[in-house]
Amino acid sequence: MRFEAITRDRLTDALAAHADALEPADGGPWLKIAVDGAPAARPADLAESVADALRLRGRAVLPVSTAGFLRPASLRYEYGKQDPDSYFGSWFDTGALWREVFGPLEPGGSGRVLPDLWDPVTDRATRSPYRRLPEGGVLILHGPLLLGHWFPFDLTVHLRLSAGALRRRTEEDELWTLPAFERYEDEVAPADSADAVVRADDPGHPAWTGLR
Repeated sequence: MRFEAITRDRLTDALAAHADALEPADGGPWLKIAVDGAPAARPADLAESVADALRLRGRAVLPVSTAGFLRPASLRYEYGKQDPDSYFGSWFDTGALWREVFGPLEPGGSGRVLPDLWDPVTDRATRSPYRRLPEGGVLILHGPLLLGHWFPFDLTVHLRLSAGALRRRTEEDELWTLPAFERYEDEVAPADSADAVVRADDPGHPAWTGLR
């Protein structure tokens, strides 16, 4: 896999320009983008930058974080609070994402998306109001372990960290998640399926594969 150095601004502009020219694969009026990466890769930062660039192009954009779609603690911690297999397979409520985020954006859908469902701090429903994404709008879902669920993305961006960078940049109390990301690389191979891979070892000096 060959990477080319690129500035953050050029990366943002290239992704926004590409997305703005896409037609939704399902024939509906909403475009759906994934920014996939471990928390240490800061996928939210790139998602928000692309969202801002798309808004400047006149597009309505709704960024949604998978952090708002965690399962209740009783399910996440069924096998302990630091079980990497649970983190990999059962921490994130993929069913709720299908129901509350992707379902409303199917052809003929309402466009009413729930931006978050569960607060992991209070371990209660957030009760956030639905957000209506107008036709022609763009959903940007960002967070870890996004690929491999058959989510209907029109554009997928994977933020790749070397094993050393992932370990260095992961918070001390989250180091137990590292085996989950090793498993993700082995079983899902996100760099092979993503439309663009961004090498994010140095946040200030990214490199990417270009769009495939």
